[in-house]
Amino acid sequence: MKGSLLLVEDDPEIARVVRDTLRRENYHVTWSTSGLEGWEDFLKQSYDLVLVDLMLPEMDGFDLCKNIRWKSDVPILIISACKEDEVKVKGLHLGADDYLTKPFSLAELKARVESLLRRWRRYKGQPVPENETEYMGGLTLYWDRQKAELDGSEIALTAKEFDLLSVLAQHPETVFSKRELYQHVWQQADAAGLHTVTVHIKSLREKLADPVKNPRFIQTVWGKGYRFIGEPL
Repeated sequence: MKGSLLLVEDDPEIARVVRDTLRRENYHVTWSTSGLEGWEDFLKQSYDLVLVDLMLPEMDGFDLCKNIRWKSDVPILIISACKEDEVKVKGLHLGADDYLTKPFSLAELKARVESLLRRWRRYKGQPVPENETEYMGGLTLYWDRQKAELDGSEIALTAKEFDLLSVLAQHPETVFSKRELYQHVWQQADAAGLHTVTVHIKSLREKLADPVKNPRFIQTVWGKGYRFIGEPL
């Protein structure tokens, strides 16, 4: 596990998306549905980071941040629909370390969580775990080093191949067309580049030992594009 997180969010739809996303990143996530429940859960065990909504029943996010900060220096990330500067400033003055405004991308959420945890662990003099994800089938992706291993052996991926694999793996089950992948990875909109995507997908599959008919990682969605189906451990 990369860390133990407390998520305090009363909107079940948002909470499930955030919780499931962070669990796929190998975090242990405890979900509390109110400010009071979040405070009680915080007192029960130790957490590496707390994610707090502001508009909560029973105890609002401001009071929860204040209570947590009185007791602990654990990083606090506010996630709220409130965009007003005075609200953000109030939250930060009460001890929050960062503020993420709804709606937000899941990629930004993951990046903020990782950044806060790295800073916290360096401040505490703790070793910073490598940013990696392991999948069933023997695949491990080392995001910071842009490195991939299969069954413990490094895969010789080009920079573009790793970028292509990253786009797919960071958005599991999302179907990307060849055009979208070309725009993401090559940063161009030229339709002539679609064949380039096909060639790189073929090369990736060969290096991942991932057959088209029985894929473990990259699945072809006929007539639409590709998606990543690897299952994190």
